[in-house]
Amino acid sequence: SHSGATKRFKKTGTGKIRRRSKNLNHFNEKMSSRRKRRLGGPQLVSKADEKRVNEMLSS
Repeated sequence: SHSGATKRFKKTGTGKIRRRSKNLNHFNEKMSSRRKRRLGGPQLVSKADEKRVNEMLSS
């Protein structure tokens, strides 16, 4: 399996793939609290990318 991918993605119980959201590493001062909260939670990988990520996760 791809060691970088195993650190970035997790599978859910139903087989979907979760990822961390972007835009929260730095330059957050100018963002509203509401925007940061909405970016906070994990997101699902899109259907278009799911196959590729699955290949990287499977050993």
